[in-house]
Amino acid sequence: MKKFSVFLVIVLCISIVVSCNKKDQGDNLPQMVEVNLSINPNPGELNRPVTFEAKVTQGKDQVKDAEVIFEIWRAKDEKHEKFEIKHTENGIYRLEKSFNQEGTYYIVSHVTARDLHNMPKKEFIIGTPSEPEDANAKSSMDNMNMDETKETNDGQ
Repeated sequence: MKKFSVFLVIVLCISIVVSCNKKDQGDNLPQMVEVNLSINPNPGELNRPVTFEAKVTQGKDQVKDAEVIFEIWRAKDEKHEKFEIKHTENGIYRLEKSFNQEGTYYIVSHVTARDLHNMPKKEFIIGTPSEPEDANAKSSMDNMNMDETKETNDGQ
C-alpha cells in the first residue's frame, strides 16, 4: 500500500509538471503579423502617382525588418509587376506608382516577418473601371515566382 501511494504521488506530480509546461508553451506563441494595406487616392487618376502603403505590426510592435513585395496587375492581365519595398518609417513600407492605362487593378502585399507570412489583396481603380477579375479564377499567387521581382523601391 505504501508503494502504491508513492507511485500515485509521483504520477500526480508528473501530470502537474506536464500540464504547466503545456500552458507555458501556449502562452509563448508568437502574435500574428498584421498588414494594413492602403491605397491613396482610390480611385486614382491616369498618369498621376498613387501611393501604396503596408503598415506592418506584430502586437503593439512596428515591424521594421520585414521582407515586403508588392505585386500589381490590371484585371485579366497576365503580366504582374513585382516591387521589393524597403522600410520607410514606423513599420510602413511605401511605393508611389503612376499608371498609363485606365481600369480595375489589384495589389497583393507579400509580407514575411518573424517567420510569419501575410498577403492582403485589394482592388483599386485608375480612371474608368474595367471588368474585374472573376473571384473564382485561379489565384495569381499559385504560379508566383519570387525571382521575377522587377524593381527595388527605397521608399522614395
